[in-house]
Amino acid sequence: MTHPVEPAVVVGSPLQLRDVTRVARGSTNVLLDPQARAALAQTREQLEARLASGAAIYGVNTGFGALSETRIPGDKLSALQLNLLRSHAVGVGQPLPRDVVRALLLLRAHTLALGASGVSPELAEHLVTVLNAGIAPVVPCQGSVGASGDLAPLAHLALVLVGEGRATIGDSCTHIDGAAALQQAGLVPFALGPKEGLSLINGTQVMTAIGALALHDASELIVATDIIGALSLDTHLGTVSACDPRIHAGKAHPGQLQSAALIRQLLAGSPLNDSHRHCNVVQDAYSMRCMPQVHGAVRGAFAYASNACEIEVNSFTDNPLVLPRDRNDPSAGFDVISGGNFHGATIAVPLDHMTAALTTLATISERRSDRFMNPHTNRGLPAFLADHPGLQSGFMMAHVTAAALASECKADAHPASVDTIPTSAGKEDHVSMGPLAARKLRRVVDNLSLVLAIEAAIGARALDLRDIATSEPLMRVHQTIRQYVPPVTDDRSMTDELHLLAAAIVRGELREAAGVEPLL
Repeated sequence: MTHPVEPAVVVGSPLQLRDVTRVARGSTNVLLDPQARAALAQTREQLEARLASGAAIYGVNTGFGALSETRIPGDKLSALQLNLLRSHAVGVGQPLPRDVVRALLLLRAHTLALGASGVSPELAEHLVTVLNAGIAPVVPCQGSVGASGDLAPLAHLALVLVGEGRATIGDSCTHIDGAAALQQAGLVPFALGPKEGLSLINGTQVMTAIGALALHDASELIVATDIIGALSLDTHLGTVSACDPRIHAGKAHPGQLQSAALIRQLLAGSPLNDSHRHCNVVQDAYSMRCMPQVHGAVRGAFAYASNACEIEVNSFTDNPLVLPRDRNDPSAGFDVISGGNFHGATIAVPLDHMTAALTTLATISERRSDRFMNPHTNRGLPAFLADHPGLQSGFMMAHVTAAALASECKADAHPASVDTIPTSAGKEDHVSMGPLAARKLRRVVDNLSLVLAIEAAIGARALDLRDIATSEPLMRVHQTIRQYVPPVTDDRSMTDELHLLAAAIVRGELREAAGVEPLL
């Protein structure tokens, strides 16, 4: 059976977050927009003309940072760019995952292809070629403070382009010299011209790449939280009345309305819900009753953060920039202007907001799981959902793990972007700490996926014990959960099963089983 070929992703034309994920985690071909190539040639010509006039241009014929007042002789301009990459490649820590590095190559090529950096078309083309060849530079995850660009990690990325540094190629995890990686792919090292080293490292692409992939995964977890929460509500013999549309019309936050509508939809026609409709349950605990309000707030945070990230993906983040005096009339000429688009606050603040928001999903999910552990709160189920409480511990420790993960999320929810530390002899005196914000978001996404997997496994077990069917969509969700976590009758280690279920949730399998559309 042949599968349809995915359309290529074109750098220099607007990208969406889903495009970043397709390239980062697949084999989608990447192309340079021909119109972008022409624009690059034009701005490169303008930069070279300005340089020939003897004008001082930061990072082109001057030093960097606090050395920006130092002029560099014309015969040293290419050496200046290579020295910049070598001196700035001082990142430390574990290498970034391969999908993040592929996203980095894409985003770096894209921001250059937007035409404001003054680099040659050949440099953007070289980035695209390296990406399509399956070369992934080895990029340490630590060393950027998120202003003046993600300098240290991007320098490691750029060194491979010029035949230095370390890289992997294809599916191999073996680190080889950058020159050897290029040679295996039939490529030659790129010869940097004036400004091109600076343009390779000046920008927010590390925090944006990590953030874009984390937001993609978060989009699945947000929908899954409504689905798993609906399963918990039904198997806890809760009332769906708290999702009455009249309630939410009076507090019409879009995310709240969406969550309430989805939970109502998922519980419609549930025999289990009908079985206790006339009982004396007036209202449930907040973790059950307030799902639309809490989950909906996270949907709102996601709309903010994903919009900010998509804007950042499509931004030029270099410095200085080569900009037309009149966007509608290129013949009016260009100016080379220094600014601060490399500063990561525009993405760091939204990513911090998203981290805090997802933490509330972890904490409310853990509270729902807890209600099934205690026979005083689980409405007729055995303690810890064990067949023989005492002899067996059931889900006791699975819940403890959820509590531990939720508490880790709380620690990571402290915003990185409120911190700053002056660097470069005080020239760079306010920084965003955006890469830390992005890495913390990634950790919270990973932890939340496991917290939700635990709640889902608990909900599936509770449904088995109720011995009454739930709605058709939730029965399909139950069947999907059972593909990864078989029925629990005797105590066993569920570690591997929970990791498999968490990965399935991130892939959207519960969402697809429930027949729900993705957020992205």
